[in-house]
Amino acid sequence: MSIEVKNLIKSFDDQVVINDISFKVDDGEILAIIGFSGSGKSTVLKLISGLIPRDSGEIITSDGDIAMVFQYSALFDSLNVADNISFALRERKDLRKLYTEEQLHDIVEQKLELVGLQGIENKYPSELSGGMQKRVSFARAIVTEPNTILYDEPTAGLDPMSSTLIEDYIVRLKHETNAASIVVTHQMSTIKRTADRVIMLYDGKIVFAGTTEELLKQDTPYSKQFVTGALEGPMKMKV
Repeated sequence: MSIEVKNLIKSFDDQVVINDISFKVDDGEILAIIGFSGSGKSTVLKLISGLIPRDSGEIITSDGDIAMVFQYSALFDSLNVADNISFALRERKDLRKLYTEEQLHDIVEQKLELVGLQGIENKYPSELSGGMQKRVSFARAIVTEPNTILYDEPTAGLDPMSSTLIEDYIVRLKHETNAASIVVTHQMSTIKRTADRVIMLYDGKIVFAGTTEELLKQDTPYSKQFVTGALEGPMKMKV
């Protein structure tokens, strides 16, 4: 088991954003965390990755790296693709003396091949489409061979065809790395194409947990409202 979250709580000022949630994600499994805007989805990823501290609860992960794929790629504009991908291997204290330049070049080539982008090592992010930038961010995320991969809205801002491509690569990376993966999304196509299991957040709590197939059956008021996008239901939009 690569990720286990127990009784996680997080507040900002006097507002409870994550309210006593628990879940597990196994190696080689993709969990989708879904919910309307403001439900706390991205906050969960920031807590797991250590970007923000938790108030209470436990986050248990297997030994190894946790990789984060940010919503809008977050590539370094001043670095070319090769330097973006190899950044962690060059700069992390525990890694930067382990590889020769030739080895770094080979690693970058391998990761780019894995995401279908051979031969773009010398290009800069501004020369790439949004979908290509996203795939480069995938290559950068897996360069340290992580056992956990976190995706924050991986198809945000992409056209339908690019979204499908990105979704396919999320599934491919699951098989290639056997990592435990969490995908934060509100897009039905991403849920259907990538997720093995789903949890839905509302008001900081889990209001649905099950397989993708169980979500699509719409057997609960929460799953029905989310799948259909209905305004009427137990969840109220925050405006």
